[in-house]
Amino acid sequence: MKNVIRTNNKISSIDDIKIAPFDVSKRYTRPHRHNKYLEIIFFSKGEGFHHLDSKSYVIKPPMIFVVKKEEVHNWEINSVPKGYVIIIKETFLEKTLDKYINLQLVKLQTVPKIELHKKDATIIKSLFKVLCKEKQQVQPQAAFIEGVLKALLGKIISNSYAGRAKDNIDKAKEFMELLIDKPRNNVAFYADRLNVTSQNLNQLCKKQYDKTPSEIIAIEIIKEVKRLLNFTNKTISEIAFELDFKDVSHFVKYFKRHTGRTPLQIKKELLNIP
Repeated sequence: MKNVIRTNNKISSIDDIKIAPFDVSKRYTRPHRHNKYLEIIFFSKGEGFHHLDSKSYVIKPPMIFVVKKEEVHNWEINSVPKGYVIIIKETFLEKTLDKYINLQLVKLQTVPKIELHKKDATIIKSLFKVLCKEKQQVQPQAAFIEGVLKALLGKIISNSYAGRAKDNIDKAKEFMELLIDKPRNNVAFYADRLNVTSQNLNQLCKKQYDKTPSEIIAIEIIKEVKRLLNFTNKTISEIAFELDFKDVSHFVKYFKRHTGRTPLQIKKELLNIP
């Protein structure tokens, strides 16, 4: 019988984000993947290896590892590690109004490991501590957590390839920036803005993200629709035209195809309307 790669779910359904010290009991783990969330791991101490998909990385603190959802990974840590873990669920990105956090996480997901400068590592460690302390409060403040998280991600990115000047970011990443800034159901719109053909954009996205532009657009469109339904008074018709759908009927069918529910059903769920 073939070995089955386990799918671990470390976060409860009612939580959107989890921040905690690295669990020292996880020094040696079997290959597993995470379901529907992104994991960011910071090491200030520890020696060993992080096996991620088909590659193995030496743990050389201070450093960061980024594990995307569905990636297979396991730990082989030879000494007692110190550090922190942030788990970010997809629903967190749907609920936050700060699109910049979405963009930061897109950039981070292109870099599996980041070696940190010592001065920055001290700041990063402090920000992790602040997040941990706030998350442990009886009523943690979402706005405060998002603000500190944005500062933390910015400091991490500044140590990575993702923090380089914009002209060093490839077209696939520019596409994601444009999409998050202005979601539109139109591949040709983005291809034109990037001065590439739709076919070239398709090749770039397949290589970088293993998805077509249409699939990536759908993910961001659904997140944007949920934000607009939850945090604005815009009608379904207004949302449809804002996102470049030619008619409301097409928009409703598109949304239901990707979520299994209509925008009106989602709105009632978000607002707890019976």
